[in-house]
Amino acid sequence: MKKLILFALTACTLAACAPKQEAPKRHTAWAYDATIYELNTRQATPEGTFQAAEALLPQLRENGIDIIWVMPCQPIGVITRKGSLGSYYSIIDYCAINPEFGTRADFEHFLATAHDLGFKVILDWVANHTAPDSEWTKNDGWHYRDSLGNLMVQYDWTDISKLNYDNHDMRDAMLRSMRWWMDTIGIDGFRCDVAGEVPTDFWNWAMGDIRRDYPDMFTLAEDEDKAQELTESAFDMYYGWELHHLMNDVAQGTKTVEDLWAYFQKCDTTLRPEAIRMNFTSNHDENSWSGTEYERMGDAAHLFAAFTYVVPGMPMIYTGQLSGNHHRLAFFEKDLIDVVEDAPERGLYQWLNQLRADNPALYSNELGAPMLRVPADNDAVFACARQLPGRHGNTVLAVMNMSADQQEVTLQLDPALQGDFRKPCGKTITLGEEFTCKLAPWSFKILTR
Repeated sequence: MKKLILFALTACTLAACAPKQEAPKRHTAWAYDATIYELNTRQATPEGTFQAAEALLPQLRENGIDIIWVMPCQPIGVITRKGSLGSYYSIIDYCAINPEFGTRADFEHFLATAHDLGFKVILDWVANHTAPDSEWTKNDGWHYRDSLGNLMVQYDWTDISKLNYDNHDMRDAMLRSMRWWMDTIGIDGFRCDVAGEVPTDFWNWAMGDIRRDYPDMFTLAEDEDKAQELTESAFDMYYGWELHHLMNDVAQGTKTVEDLWAYFQKCDTTLRPEAIRMNFTSNHDENSWSGTEYERMGDAAHLFAAFTYVVPGMPMIYTGQLSGNHHRLAFFEKDLIDVVEDAPERGLYQWLNQLRADNPALYSNELGAPMLRVPADNDAVFACARQLPGRHGNTVLAVMNMSADQQEVTLQLDPALQGDFRKPCGKTITLGEEFTCKLAPWSFKILTR
């Protein structure tokens, strides 16, 4: 069960009284109020194994995590390996476990423990390419080759060989491999690497085939450019890459609150309303190659963590974000996360996860509420409301100072946003036509009723 920790911020919350809505569901029921956690098995513990990671599960559950996304756990190619341990995403055998992380029995025990604790577990799936020393490269026509017959790489990914989706035998083998993890191992879905690089018709066919037996499967596409077509039937959720980069830019002073609102307006008109956006301040790519959230966002890191929970979509937490990790993790080597005693991030995320769980207005997409802009007299302040319909519908009001200076702001509230709201301390605040407050640099207030 998720437990509430009051975090020493200017933010405020109240457990909502409104029941969960009964509405048509496009996605599995357990996804709507979920928070997803990306597990970097190699760096999460000193041992870097599933057995060691299993010991973290009760703490993650208490923090309020619902879905564990496991980075690829299959054996890694050798002949063009990067670094001493290689990339998770250079797979030599789709239906095996990397001995670096343990045995198949270790993974199955990890999975069973996670399920017993109430987690859902999805596996990172790399369908775009294999390692060049994969057995699949021996099959004629399964990979792209140059005029000399050499396996072809993609971009600067010199440790991979790109698969050829014109070959239907390869497509069949890919589906069988995905089904092996569902049928034999018992995972709950997939996060699909560079999903836009794989033909959408394959995803539609493969996911449709699997969903006939597993209608509650959950799928995440690492893509935003093709989100409209990928989320038509194959995928539940897509990457909010553009929003992520906008958050970085606002924190660095090169974009503004107006740019954020322009982005949301565009999404409202160009993306499917049922497509869930994954909101994040870090992930394995950003941490290793672009820097930690503290490098990219500085003092705004905690503000934007809260922002990912307030705006529509599903929030994601990366390994190390709960423990105060402040360094870039080496991608091809062992590089343990920082574990800071009493890290403030742990309490922050626990509070945010409880906020999401307790307020149906913040649920994803059709079960949550749309986000409305609240008129404010200060262009450095992002002010929004998410309100479910009805006299007693749950309401969340957020006011966020997106600047490095103290700000004073007055909000103009329509009648639907007037009345009593609560703070985490239990005090009630009554809002009228105007609400004026002061906000410290990169701070926020979140009120609920």
